[in-house]
Amino acid sequence: MSQIPTDRRRLLLGATALTVAACAPGGADAQDSRFADSSWRRLTAAEWRERLPGISYDVLRREATERPFSSPLNDEKRAGTYVCRGCELPLFQSDWKYDSGTGWPSFFRAIEANVGKKTDYAIGIPRTEYHCARCLGHQGHVFDDGPRPTGKRWCNNGAALNFRPA
Repeated sequence: MSQIPTDRRRLLLGATALTVAACAPGGADAQDSRFADSSWRRLTAAEWRERLPGISYDVLRREATERPFSSPLNDEKRAGTYVCRGCELPLFQSDWKYDSGTGWPSFFRAIEANVGKKTDYAIGIPRTEYHCARCLGHQGHVFDDGPRPTGKRWCNNGAALNFRPA
């Protein structure tokens, strides 16, 4: 087996460390001062585990992704509001939802004041991750391949949302 030269090894280890740091849940953008002192941000992992079912905990607190086509919210057609499952902050209106064919609830618009964003390198390429601005719970990723009028696809984990009928 050949040896990797020391300089190359340091470069690879440094790049790996940067990637891991960029993906860490604590790296969520929390610039919105409206929520800086939120009691939701002070809950411990144990308190979150008590509040949330398993897949919701994994998605919201550990940035996991649910299996596509597994959420009942994919088929939700009623008028209402989609809220963060962690803290009930409104994130989307039902008339912004559309069927993207991806297997996850998708929206062409978000209540942007209620979401924060960061760059995520978890799959090796940069993507825009978004999270609840109040509790910092991971929601999903936003892409530039959505329908008019915005051209955005806010691809959300159903396990990270609750639906509140109008």
